[in-house]
Amino acid sequence: MRKFFIGILFFGTLGLKAQYGSLNEILRRLEERKGINQHLESVNIDNKKFIFIKDEADHTERDFIIIKGKNATYVEVFDDKATGESSSNVFTGDIVRKNNIISLRADMLENKKIPMPVTKTLLLTKQDNILYLIDVNTRDRWIDEESYSKTAK
Repeated sequence: MRKFFIGILFFGTLGLKAQYGSLNEILRRLEERKGINQHLESVNIDNKKFIFIKDEADHTERDFIIIKGKNATYVEVFDDKATGESSSNVFTGDIVRKNNIISLRADMLENKKIPMPVTKTLLLTKQDNILYLIDVNTRDRWIDEESYSKTAK
């Protein structure tokens, strides 16, 4: 009886190992389709501008990330729908790129050091020949301005 249970346990683990291999393959394909496992190390993001637009009930927020080498500028523009006035914040800082992950740290607000820097962790993805930055924390999608202007025409 004991050998019977050990035999079932042994062959059961072999079956699980085979299922793990197929599950791992399915997950890998899903990650590639969603852009998580893309190899975009060779894509040049120097002199790129990425745009994010968020429409709220009382205001519209337009955010820009401009990358120049290892330096970055992060701009927030708020358009008040009630008054029609616009206000903006211009942050400057630097980026670090490791494979498809881009870390933005902006520690200057209009050329004045701020105690709490604005930080963003972004995932570089490419879908349908359009470059995106996906915020890892909020899932916001930043589209490359060149791609956006091509599709708008």
